[in-house]
Amino acid sequence: MTFELSLLATPKAVPEVRHHLRALDFEVRLCVTELLTNVIDHVGEGTPVTVRVTGTNLGHTRIEVTDPDPRALPTLLSASETAESGRGLALVDALARRWGVDQGARHKTLWCELATQGR
Repeated sequence: MTFELSLLATPKAVPEVRHHLRALDFEVRLCVTELLTNVIDHVGEGTPVTVRVTGTNLGHTRIEVTDPDPRALPTLLSASETAESGRGLALVDALARRWGVDQGARHKTLWCELATQGR
């Protein structure tokens, strides 16, 4: 299983990407949504991104969202009960077996791996 899509990170793009991934598990779609929304919120609306979903050799699902800003690094926050934002990476952290950031000179890739391949 391999899915790759280049697009502009906009609120309208989020449900469109979820629609492309409708055959995959809810957890995969949720993590893609959260990683893409992270770009919109912290790098900026209209940022060019690439979304990739692949299977690993160990039977896991790897989700990657690459954007062109290597400086805007994600931070796992502890949101209060009344906070209107700040839970995205906490959700990814709770669902993923592991997650991280690969930083290049001109881009970064925020990724996570889920325990089973999304079917």
